[in-house]
Amino acid sequence: MKTIKKTTKKRATKKVIKKAVKKIIKKVIKKEKKLGKITHYFDKIKVVAIKLSDTVSVGDTVRVVGGEKTDFKQKIISMQFKHEKLKKAKKGQEIGIKVKERAREGYKVFKV
Repeated sequence: MKTIKKTTKKRATKKVIKKAVKKIIKKVIKKEKKLGKITHYFDKIKVVAIKLSDTVSVGDTVRVVGGEKTDFKQKIISMQFKHEKLKKAKKGQEIGIKVKERAREGYKVFKV
């Protein structure tokens, strides 16, 4: 009887911790502006295709968030639209940028 109570308490505390972490992440993400969503990841060349919902330019810092373990920031060094280099991209375009970590389709991208 005692072991059952202990395991349920552990589960309950884990749930509380997970909820608290999710709230903190939401607060942090609210401060950042949503830039777009990843539509494709090219693993051999480590490039993501992003469908933009805001403008972005070379030199901006972006944050990629998705899954349980993926959350990283990086500066945009170069970007392309239809195989041509760009300095600034507009809302609605689908651009490609090189990333330092693996990202998957559906991950969100924020401007820091």
